[in-house]
Amino acid sequence: MNRKFLYILSFLMFISILNCQESYAQSTGSESHDNTLANYRATIDSLDNLLIEIIGRREKIVREIGIYKAKHDIAPLQANRFQEVLDRSIAEGKKQGLSAEFITNLMNIIHAESLRLENEIKNK
Repeated sequence: MNRKFLYILSFLMFISILNCQESYAQSTGSESHDNTLANYRATIDSLDNLLIEIIGRREKIVREIGIYKAKHDIAPLQANRFQEVLDRSIAEGKKQGLSAEFITNLMNIIHAESLRLENEIKNK
């Protein structure tokens, strides 16, 4: 299940990155010489929307995992798995120039929401 989840998540992130690049190209293509604050903000808004969409997709998969775990009496918290996700995310973040502290905080927030969803499913 974990490997399948990683493949699906990787695929979704790849698709989202392609969408992000396309959106960025559209927002800067014809105005490449006009780097106004408004253009930067429009690009940030577009990227923020993609982030929310990606997190939403991730949480849909988390719900499926929560259903699976509930059916098979598996605890929502899998500390070893989360550590793997965190380590991988820190390494990927480093490639993007993001601090380990930022990635750790971000992933802890996402993980807390995932656990909340899984516990909600388990307690139904």
